[in-house]
Amino acid sequence: MPQGSGSGSRQSTGTRVVIIGAGPGGLAAALLLARAGVQVDVVERLPRVGGRCSSIEIAGFRFDLGPTFFLYPGVLARIFRHIGRDLYAEVPMVRLDPQYRISFGAGGYIDATPDLARLEAELARISSQDVPQVRRFLEDNRPKFAAFRPCLEMPFLSWRDVFRWRMARLLPQLQPWKSLDKLLQDYFVDPRLRLAFSFQSKYLGMSPFQCPSLFSILSFLEYEYGVWHPLGGCSAVSETMARIAQEMGVRFHLGEAVEELILDGRRVRGVRTKVRDIAADAVVLNADFAHAITRLVPDRLRRRWSNRRIERKKFSCSTFMLYLGVQGCYTHLPHHTIHCAADYGRNLADIEQRHALSDEPSFYVQNACVTDPSLAPPGYSTLYVLVPVSHQHPNIDWSREALPFRARVLQQLARIGLEGLERRIVVEKMVTPADWEQHYAIYRGATFNLAHTWSQMLHLRPRNRFEELDGLYLVGGGTHPGSGLPVIYESARISTRLLLEDLGLESGWLGLPGADDETNDPLLQTPPLGFRPGGFCSPQRDKTGAIELSPTADSPTVAIPQ
Repeated sequence: MPQGSGSGSRQSTGTRVVIIGAGPGGLAAALLLARAGVQVDVVERLPRVGGRCSSIEIAGFRFDLGPTFFLYPGVLARIFRHIGRDLYAEVPMVRLDPQYRISFGAGGYIDATPDLARLEAELARISSQDVPQVRRFLEDNRPKFAAFRPCLEMPFLSWRDVFRWRMARLLPQLQPWKSLDKLLQDYFVDPRLRLAFSFQSKYLGMSPFQCPSLFSILSFLEYEYGVWHPLGGCSAVSETMARIAQEMGVRFHLGEAVEELILDGRRVRGVRTKVRDIAADAVVLNADFAHAITRLVPDRLRRRWSNRRIERKKFSCSTFMLYLGVQGCYTHLPHHTIHCAADYGRNLADIEQRHALSDEPSFYVQNACVTDPSLAPPGYSTLYVLVPVSHQHPNIDWSREALPFRARVLQQLARIGLEGLERRIVVEKMVTPADWEQHYAIYRGATFNLAHTWSQMLHLRPRNRFEELDGLYLVGGGTHPGSGLPVIYESARISTRLLLEDLGLESGWLGLPGADDETNDPLLQTPPLGFRPGGFCSPQRDKTGAIELSPTADSPTVAIPQ
């Protein structure tokens, strides 16, 4: 990547910061630091930007590697405003309607729409007695989110921060003694509807039966602010951020792994790669926390986050992934489909307790070309298949289990109407938890980092200003506020504010927690002009009426190397 010209940033302060990792948190931090006049170097192990929010491209097909749901865009829109840019002008996106389909192994499905009247009609097909509770659930979560939002925008550097007056006032709303599923029992009798408003706990890699009730705000955010698709995928957001950062003078070193931190006692002075030492006034760590910290910082320098203590922490689940380029387009399937196993409790126990592969796994499918046909060559489309599974555990040997489990997953996909899929596949890439650990440097392959239990949140999570070393700051899902794109972006704003304050640089332009209000932004409420629900994929239908075929079934197969 060529070097930037320096436009868009303030006059140089003479301060230099190195960011390890070009994931979404690192890119957001790079933008904000460049805006503050800091010289920023981003060192990325992979040959492209985005980290887990990057793309896989082969033979004209483009897949998001990781996140596919773009939620609560106001967080990133605010960061863009801080640097004098307009997110919606830089990254065209559409608001999905339906947001997703939820298919139940126990029977039935819901097309979850942000139109409440239509949503109530959808839910009535499942459980008419629960329909009146939907508006109450959303109305109860509106003040809950408003009250908790400042806590997602501020650092928690010690236990004292937890006992601020705001947190004390929040306790009745947070109900920390309840799980998410337990809270939803106050609203919905039918367990399928509880699943419809709690499967979002999987964004955190957790079960709704273990996830804190606080996270009822996740489904609220979807209905209040929409589920969005950036054209080109979520990876296009990362690429746009990198382009703007480059224009602001940020220097990228791609395909170059950091091998160690340069330390002066407990003070971080820079980073070392195979080809260079880069001195810095501060370092921002955007890599997977547990994997990176155990490799870059000697164990003797870590007390609270020693290797032994990290091993004893609770980590999220992992994911088994299939990225499929297929002939034609499954136009009967919406952009997002979530299928919940008939015995969802057993499926979750297999993942979190037994560390076994379920006979009937739950899964998620993104059929993005019904909205964005640019992701595949003409006549083809992409399918992104995600199956929640255990993180790396001795019970599962992926060198033996990967192919049989793939066959099981393909068989399961017929439950949502993807019959005859295997003969349509022309491009395929498979990623297992072992691959997440070995090739993508994720501790135990736990793709959602440390689990979001109350004992691993707020000040009990690795802190934005890392408590074990001076001059080291954390961004990403491994620190506060946690996993998920909106809060990962917010972690960059929190850590950048701390870094600038510590170095004596002006940070007031970043605002105060809870001070900005995106709720009046019309782009958060309505689809952009020209968006047509149902998308744009419309070649000729085949005789089944379900799959559009072009070219024919004897087209050559192109395999993606593992």
